[in-house]
Amino acid sequence: MERDTHFILGVYDDEDVLLHAVKEVRESGVKIHEVYSPYPVHGLEHVLGYKRSRLPIAAFLFGLLGTSLALTMQFYMMKFDWPMIIGGKDHAAFPDFIPVSFEMTVLLAAFGMVGVFMVSSNLKPWAQPRIFDLRSTDDKHIMAIDIANNSAIEVEKIKEVLKSSGATEVNNKSFE
Repeated sequence: MERDTHFILGVYDDEDVLLHAVKEVRESGVKIHEVYSPYPVHGLEHVLGYKRSRLPIAAFLFGLLGTSLALTMQFYMMKFDWPMIIGGKDHAAFPDFIPVSFEMTVLLAAFGMVGVFMVSSNLKPWAQPRIFDLRSTDDKHIMAIDIANNSAIEVEKIKEVLKSSGATEVNNKSFE
């Protein structure tokens, strides 16, 4: 069976039931592909076992790049490209560079974070989104389980685990 094409979906009405269900499903040995929710559920990422995001590290590195580019650009312009002689001496005062450096730091950090997030989340303008259940945008929480990732466990056993954990519906979903 191909990965990411055949799924079992557990549909939940309540976020508290969903949190307990994720714990139960993971304890039973079933690997959860993803949980879709119409709004953020506090603590869901911890229950799913997600690691802390490395996006702040990327933001810091892009901000550092912005600062260094801004300082290099200004120093080059004031000292070599178009030197200004103010008060009889060359003028490349560091305090004057602070506003531009700050703005360049913020600009590159923001663009860098957006780019890294889009690449890591596989958000391409030409990509077709996978919609597991339209109700996940309104009022239902959807737990998707990839059948290929759980090949050691029977499909009926997975469905029983979902039902016993509080799922109101258990459905099959296939993508081409």
